[in-house]
Amino acid sequence: MQPFFHPTALHLLSLLHAATVTLGLLTYIALTHSGRQRRPPAAALAWVIALIAFPYLALPVYLLLGTRKLSHRHLARNASNSDGPTLTRGLDLPPPRPCSRFRLNSEGQQALDELLSLLDGAQSSIAVEIFIFREDSTGQAIIDALARAVQRGAQVRLLLDGLGAFIGHRRTARALRAAGVELRWFSPIRLHLHPQFGRGNLRNHRKLVIVDEQRMWSGGRNFASEYFTGDVHNAAWQDLSFILEGDIVQDALAGFARDWAIAGGEPFPAALTTSASHAAGPHAQLLPSGPDRRDDTAHALYINAIHRADVRVWLATPYFVPDDALQQALLSAARRGVHVRLLLPAQSNHRMADIARERSLRELAEAKANIYLLPSMLHAKLVVVDQAFASCGSINLDGRSLFLNYELNTLFFDIVQIGAFTAWFEQQCQHASDYSARPPSWPRDVGEGIVRAVGFQL
Repeated sequence: MQPFFHPTALHLLSLLHAATVTLGLLTYIALTHSGRQRRPPAAALAWVIALIAFPYLALPVYLLLGTRKLSHRHLARNASNSDGPTLTRGLDLPPPRPCSRFRLNSEGQQALDELLSLLDGAQSSIAVEIFIFREDSTGQAIIDALARAVQRGAQVRLLLDGLGAFIGHRRTARALRAAGVELRWFSPIRLHLHPQFGRGNLRNHRKLVIVDEQRMWSGGRNFASEYFTGDVHNAAWQDLSFILEGDIVQDALAGFARDWAIAGGEPFPAALTTSASHAAGPHAQLLPSGPDRRDDTAHALYINAIHRADVRVWLATPYFVPDDALQQALLSAARRGVHVRLLLPAQSNHRMADIARERSLRELAEAKANIYLLPSMLHAKLVVVDQAFASCGSINLDGRSLFLNYELNTLFFDIVQIGAFTAWFEQQCQHASDYSARPPSWPRDVGEGIVRAVGFQL
């Protein structure tokens, strides 16, 4: 009597059953893991739908990119911030520190000159953390300055994002190593099991230079020509950077040491234990945000501050893709009479982000917020709330910066320093045009909705 099923068919059915069970278990594990990641609702829903509807496609992507926070034992720990400003208490941030010198660089050539002067003044050490380091005239000038520092006997450490920096220019990295620069890649994309496996979506977007453990440079600029002076291939972008001195540099150095250890797979250095300073003079506070923080610090701070705002909320960002909580905070502020102003490029270098922002802009315009569009590319990231603080650094107002990337801003509390940022903001608004909301066509509205559905990745 012939068997009902051919043995080969039975074998294939067994393999199919095993594969189905395995896929189901992995999908369940991924869904459970995703639920513990404390994602924004839209991001969580998108992952759930993808994992259920297309597990064979979404599961490998989730395994590579789905982790949002480091494990609890790897989270940064800071000294108590209970005596800091009310807005920043409970966010596990370094406390406010004196900053004895502050210089804001809004003009590109001046910013480049001051950065190179800072590097050329280094005697003992330089620590650099950057997202993009392009091999162009600006990048080469910085490379030469780092090489000169090594020749003077300074220790030079360079931490580059494993995806953003030196894309296609690894020979420059080899040249830097040959010159004596210590170089590490932060979270390079790997397809094999590794301590950073599953974190390929968590990019290091921080911009930081520390010289002789006494002076720091930070802001929104990367190391490429368009962020400073422009060149024959790229027009100069509007951006901000600044130089600080004072005790705040020690917090920046501690943050760099943690990121350096993460990139090298080394034990984390002990956290600083000093408390907030009550010395006279201007104070500033670092605002690190990202997978190494317990909370989404910048997102929590901004929403809290906007809800408390009485007079003004001024925002400048190249990419505006707010989640529902941030959008509702801005709408509420505008409707109760707070002066909400939003400065954006008329067209950024990311078309998808421009499409994703439209629905939010229309809602804000209807709530009587003032929206200004610059004809040139704006890359500066600035938030000013009342006279409470000005926040400047690497953090964009989009899901990637607020929920995924390693980011670094600085909070300024001094009235004079806040005034320097507001003066720049006012000057930029004079060169901008007013946003005019137009009802979208049906296809446009559908397209905006689809793009916003993946807005947490923009």
